[in-house]
Amino acid sequence: MDLLRSGARLLVGVALLTTATAAFSACASSPKAQPEMVAGAKAGPWINLLDGSTKAWRGYGVDSMPSAWAFDAATGVLTRTRFGGDIVTKAQYADFELEVEWRIKRGGNSGIFYRANEGTKVIYENAPEMQILDNQVHNDGKNTLTSAGANYALDAPIRDVTRPIGEWNKAKVIAVGPHVEHWLNDVKLLEYEAWTPEWTAKVAKTKFNQWPTYGLARKGHIGLQEHGDEISFRNIRIRELKK
Repeated sequence: MDLLRSGARLLVGVALLTTATAAFSACASSPKAQPEMVAGAKAGPWINLLDGSTKAWRGYGVDSMPSAWAFDAATGVLTRTRFGGDIVTKAQYADFELEVEWRIKRGGNSGIFYRANEGTKVIYENAPEMQILDNQVHNDGKNTLTSAGANYALDAPIRDVTRPIGEWNKAKVIAVGPHVEHWLNDVKLLEYEAWTPEWTAKVAKTKFNQWPTYGLARKGHIGLQEHGDEISFRNIRIRELKK
């Protein structure tokens, strides 16, 4: 009888251990809902970049806000309504965590730039871009390197996690030194190390190789792209990360 009881207890213990191991494995293999801060980085306070107005923004290369961008203070939504140029933050950021919610029309295309400078005619000639896209309709969706969430033309997302057209998508960019991560809808889509020989080789194979300063800035503006399509943004906030 004692032997039977011991055997039963052993079977129960094995079952519990198996269940716990399976749960741990599932948790470890599932996408992380929140990014891990880069080791040693300390986060500053969040700064609302649409704090009831567009006072934190201006046009790329100009001092004023282009009239093509309309801000609805009641809803906190910034919308590009017609041709008028890209916009950038007045402040510049080196190491940061940026959160942006975006919603695009069917077939639309836009982007989020970071560490942008104004030493080139247009922003995409110098700044890395997190692509915004309707993957299902726009032609760029056929190539993962230019699909939603990509480090445009350089690094592809692990998969398409965009929400249906008409719904809001939550984007996140984390940059600390050369380390950069792109997140979309709580899934880390990609990460890369800038300014390395491997990164330089990737750039050399793209159209960006014609602009010597592309992606080299250690600090710069956050930018939103005007690409000919209607695009809306809300809940844009940023916090600096310091080592």
